[in-house]
Amino acid sequence: SRLQWSTALSMMVFAWLFAAFWSVMPLLGWGEYDYEPLRTCCTLDYSKGDRNYVTFLLALSIFNFMIPGFIMLTAYQSIHQKFRKSGHYKFNTGLPLKTLIICWGPYCLLCSYAAVENVMFIPPKYRMIPALVAKSAPTVDAFIYALGNENYRGGIWQFLTGQKIEKAEVDNKTK
Repeated sequence: SRLQWSTALSMMVFAWLFAAFWSVMPLLGWGEYDYEPLRTCCTLDYSKGDRNYVTFLLALSIFNFMIPGFIMLTAYQSIHQKFRKSGHYKFNTGLPLKTLIICWGPYCLLCSYAAVENVMFIPPKYRMIPALVAKSAPTVDAFIYALGNENYRGGIWQFLTGQKIEKAEVDNKTK
């Protein structure tokens, strides 16, 4: 079935409001922002480790990492089962969840560790790596989508080489 415009618009508004809520909470006193270790931009202040930080971190981890991860896991498992039944595998259904875990996992781990221990013994350059990897997630997701979708992949190939990819004719005979 096709996605209706009203559904797409309501999902987009929900995503923006959800992001705005979690972004504004540290400004209102639940959690706190501070400069990243190399002072290039801001992030959550995980140097304090007080109750305010711990409760914000737990809620943030559950609603922005675990629940989306669970939704991705169940949705892509459903897609994988549908692909298996049809015999047409369009893309690796496990890749988006693996990307989420690889990109956001180290940052979530660092912030979780900061909730129970002091992380200031880790040099600033090393504390900066998880944040940089997490910030690369949108770019990685775009590449996965572009290279995993045969229409976009063909368009990229045509843009780069000027050659159009001809689709091979599929033999519809049963085996």
